Order: sequence, then C-alpha cells, then structure tokens
Amino acid sequence: PPLAIITETQLYGQRVMQRRLRKKTPQDTDALVRDLSELQIGDAVVHLTHGVGRYCGLQTLTISDQIAEFLCLEYQGGDKVYVPVAALHLIARYSGADPEHAPINKLGTDQWQKAKRKAAEKVRDVAAELLELYAKRAAQPGHAHQVVNEQYLAFAAQFPFEETPDQLQAIEQVFNDMTTDKPMDRVVCGDVGFGKTEVALRAAFLAVQNNKQVTLLVPTTLLAQQHFQTFQDRFADWPVVVEMLSRFRTAKEQKQILERLATGRIDILIATHKLLQSDIKFKNLGLVIIDEEHRFGVKQKEKLKALRTTVDMLTLTATPIPRTLNMALAGIRDLSIIATAPSRRLSVKTFVHEYQEGLTQEAIQREIMRGGQVYFLHNEVANIHKKAEEIAALVPEARIGIAHGQMHERDLERAMSEFYHRHHNVLVCSTIIESGIDIPTANTIIINRADKFGLAQLHQLRGRVGRSHHQAYAYLLTPPRQQMTANAVKRLDAIASLADLGIGFTLATHDLEIRGAGELLGEEQSGDMHAVGFTLYMDLLTRAVEALKAGKPVDLETSLLPHTAEVDLRISALIPDTYLVDVPLRLQFYKHIANAQTEAALNEIQVTMIDRFGLLPESLKNLFVLSELRIKADGLGITKIEATDKTGKLEFNDKPNINPATIIRLIQAEKNIVMPGMSQFRLDGPTRLRFTLLPHEAKTRIALIDHLLTRLAT
Repeated sequence: PPLAIITETQLYGQRVMQRRLRKKTPQDTDALVRDLSELQIGDAVVHLTHGVGRYCGLQTLTISDQIAEFLCLEYQGGDKVYVPVAALHLIARYSGADPEHAPINKLGTDQWQKAKRKAAEKVRDVAAELLELYAKRAAQPGHAHQVVNEQYLAFAAQFPFEETPDQLQAIEQVFNDMTTDKPMDRVVCGDVGFGKTEVALRAAFLAVQNNKQVTLLVPTTLLAQQHFQTFQDRFADWPVVVEMLSRFRTAKEQKQILERLATGRIDILIATHKLLQSDIKFKNLGLVIIDEEHRFGVKQKEKLKALRTTVDMLTLTATPIPRTLNMALAGIRDLSIIATAPSRRLSVKTFVHEYQEGLTQEAIQREIMRGGQVYFLHNEVANIHKKAEEIAALVPEARIGIAHGQMHERDLERAMSEFYHRHHNVLVCSTIIESGIDIPTANTIIINRADKFGLAQLHQLRGRVGRSHHQAYAYLLTPPRQQMTANAVKRLDAIASLADLGIGFTLATHDLEIRGAGELLGEEQSGDMHAVGFTLYMDLLTRAVEALKAGKPVDLETSLLPHTAEVDLRISALIPDTYLVDVPLRLQFYKHIANAQTEAALNEIQVTMIDRFGLLPESLKNLFVLSELRIKADGLGITKIEATDKTGKLEFNDKPNINPATIIRLIQAEKNIVMPGMSQFRLDGPTRLRFTLLPHEAKTRIALIDHLLTRLAT
C-alpha cells in the first residue's frame, strides 16, 4: 500500500523549546568566531603550519586502500594542500580582512614563518600591557554586592516571560561579577529582542538593593523614553526612584534632576549623552549600564573609562564593534552571549532589491491588510515630507506619520506615541527608530538606500520588526548594484545571508573581516593581525598571557607549534556523506571533534550526532576513537602517532610526560613480546620510538596503540 509519512511538525506546528542547557565553557564564545560552519568555497582560512590559503571544499580520496576525507586548500601559484579531517584543529577561519584582500601565502617559502614570528613578538608586548591593565583593575577594590534572596526572587518573578537558558546564564555571570570585590567590566551580546534589558534590570535591582545609584546611558531620546517606561513599570512595586535626563525634559526639570541626583534622592537615572557633561555628580554611583555601545564615539567612551576602574560597567550590544569583540575575546572584557531566541520568535525574512515603486506598494499593502504597521525608513530629513507624499499617493489607504531627529521634542514624542497607539499604520522616519523601539504590531520595515548604512546599523534596524510571534519582513532597497561601493555590496550580502535568529555575533565577526579588528590598546589598525588572521593572533595572545600569568617567559618557538598530536593509523575515519549530507554541517562536526580536549567532550558530540542523525557508522566510530587516542597522546607529550599493518612510530616533544624507565624496559625486551601484538622497540634519535606490529586486522590496530599509550602512562 502507498506510504504516507507525517512529521511531528505537521501535526503539532513548530515551536521553539526552551531547555535548561549545560553550563557553557568560556571557550564557547571563541568557538563562535573559530567555527567553520560559515565557510564558503573561496573563503580564506589559516593553516597553522602552511599559512593563509583559500578553501576549495571537502574532498574524499583513497589512500593505502582506505577512504579518507580532506579539506582542500589552495595557495599562491595554484599549489594545493589536503588537510585530513582529524587535523582540523590546525585550521581556522581567516578574519582580519575580507576574503579578496587576504594575504594568501606561497608554499615552500619562509613568508608564513616570518609573519608568525613577527606577530608572536608583537603579542608578547601586548600581553605585558594587558597584564598591567588586569593588575590595575585587580588593585582597585570595587564594591562586593550582597544578594537578598527573597527580595530578588520576588523581583525576578515579575518578569512576564520565561527566561531563556542563555539569559539565565548572562544574569548569573553578571551577579557573580557584582558580588566580587573587583570592578565588573562585562559585555552582554544578544540579538535585538533577546532580553538584554532584563539582564540590565536585574543588575540595577542588585545595585539599588545595596544602596548604590545606577545610571543607564542610551544613544537616543526615544530609547531613553522607552527604557524609562520599562524601568518605571518593573520598579513600580518597589521603593525605587527612576528618572530620565534627555531633551524631552525642560531646562528647569533637568536642573532639579541633577540636584536630586547629587543628594542621592534618585536611585536609577536613564540618560542620553547629557550624562557625559562634567557638571553631573552622583552621591554613590555603583553601576553604569551602556546600551548599544557602538553608537558612542571614542571620546565619549574615554570619559566612561575614568569610571571603569572603580564602578561596575555593564555594556549591552546586539552587534559588538570589532574593537569590543577583539577586547572581549582577548579577555580584557568579559563576554556573555545571549543566542537563544525567545519562544515562538521567527526570523525576519530579508530581501535586497533595487528600488521599485510597485514593490514598495505591495509590501505596505500586504502589511496593512493583515492589520500590521510599517516603518518606511528614509534617512534624508530635507525631503522626508516629499517621500511621505509619494507613499500616500502609492497607498491611499495608509495613515502616514512622520518622525525624525530634527523635530521638536514634543512633536517627536507625539508622533511616536501615535504610531505606538496605532493612529498611524505607516511611519516614514529617519534612523531615530534604530535603537530599542519595541512595537510588536510593526512587522514590515522598508529601508530606502540601504547601501548607505553600516552592518550593525542594518541589523539593528531590521530588529525593529519581528518582535512578536508574527512573520516579519525587511526590504533593503538599493540603487543598481554597479552604483554601489564594494563594501556596501558585501554588507548587504552579509545581512541577507544571515537572516537567522541570534546572528548578531556572527555579523560582528563579518564586520571584523570587512573593517579590520582595530588595535587592542592603541588607536591604529594592527598589521600583524592582518598578516596571520584574527584567530591565530588571539590564540598566540592567549598563550602569551597564560605564560606571563604563570611567571614563565613567552617561548616564541613553542607558541608557534601545534599543541595537539597527529594520529595516522591508516584506517578509514570520516563522516560518510550518506550519514550527513550537508557539507557545512559536516565541516562543523569535524571541527568540534578535532577541537575536543576531553573524552567527556567527545562523548557529548557522539550523543548529539546519534540524537540528530542516528547510529554512528563504523568509519565515524573510528574517527571518535582516533580522537580519544589524540587526547591521551597530548597528555603524554606525544606529538605524532603513525602505524601501518607492519610498523609504527611515536614522536615526543622535548619534555614528554613519560617515565624513561618504561621506554627502557620496552627496548630491553628486544624480540620478546612484552606487549600483545608488538615487538622490537627501538629509539630513533632522542624523540622517536619505533616498533614492529605482528600480523593483525586493521580494526584491532586502534586497540594495540591504545594499549601502548596506557602502558606508557603507567
């Protein structure tokens, strides 16, 4: 009989499940940048030994009668390197410039070694500066906040939604920072509408509980107004005074607010750039929250830096600017990522299209017909009224409002209030709506001349829609492609390709590639970072900081070497394409397996794969077992394991973690079989142990080598 297969989704509909996830390790934030899942053919990648090359895809080759999968990299002159999937820990995405301008290396020259050495020397100086900065922060005692549990739980219970696992983790990390006596400097990176404000509210509650004043710095008056409303609502049942300082306040009101602030009669102050004026004084400031950090300039941040060594700093951002991302990954600033979408949230469908009146008309009419509202973003105030008239002619049924930053405060406030209360269903506006405006019924945004906006800005603007469970749409209208700059095209391609929920962080790494990373502690761009790529530079920096923290000199030679063993047993070890067809996903799992540092981490990956794709085929089981051997070898100081059907060898580093007497006993046994299936152990130079394998089946080779490693470990 004919077979009909009906999935669970078709029966019950699609829902986002919120699960309590395992604790994330600090490395998870790095993994988002190091991940290879975003890799496209032609992208630049860094191989630790060979340098920067271009990714040409995954290829399956047969070697010694065994099928194996390799990552194909192309270098200058068309030379190719095939990297076995078990060695993907040597590969990272190249970030530091866009793929076209990546400095592709030539094989067989010392160009790459020179670039690596120069970067490692620079890193040593940066690491020393970093530690000095750490020391200054550690030396300045902050305030260790005390949590009053009953009160906090009552406040948390007033949150009308279910917290996502990432949100809970971010709150926990912020509280951990605030309850220690070191000043907090944490960046919370979460996509628009993913609940960063709730993290700020909980932090503010803890500070106020401890008789400290809180200030929230926001980039626009509209966002100040919205936060003021939110904070007032959440603190309505508590004896907490919340005030706002922006151009919506008269000069007299502003003066009174400043007086009350200085005498401690205001607990929480929400303010725009006015807060950075020198005449503002707090009685007992304990927490500074900065919302949408990328909207503030360097000089404004320098003023805040003066506070940074003594008060707690919490920065909220959807797309961290490259310099912030750079500092967070370097460990100067702590980073929390909220990547889990709230329940029932859908991603915004994004279209990049040349400007056409018909498309605009259709998009507006469709939204109005389903009872929604539309933002039409036109960022030229001089002719914004003319644009509103054009739209009125195109869509006569639309009720049109206008909002831009040059309007009088009261008019702007009225325009936004009328749009919020649905007196208008189309708002022709400037980028004044960019930050934080939360109108659940507005689910279509049309951005005119989208090529003029930055990546973070486009992402923020797109985030103004889709803030409820309705499907939202973003139309990015542009002039013809040939009239746009190359960078504008790249930005639009990046925003269109990354339409999933929670991709603000990934967009930030694309921004890192398009704009460059920015010097960590200085003003200029870093040439060394450009030469070796962001990931390797950060890796070198981490190693240098760890060495200096431990009081050891930074050894340039060892810092440039791979830190994990190479294992080659001439057996088939790969993820068959019949098991996992999707190449980027296959690449992602290869990378996870290669980067796993413990057997527990490998087991977790196995469980995930069985759960998602079914029981593991033999070749994939082999890949996991070889990875376990690599982890054991790393612990013993073995850098390479090779074995065929007849012979094998181990290579050691300069200081292996093996008792020399064990090796001597193996060698002295000569032809007597002291190990099952092995004989004739001999040293070949100071760092190589060779041995003979007795006749055996290929599948038992893993067990033989495992037995040898266990013997060397005892």
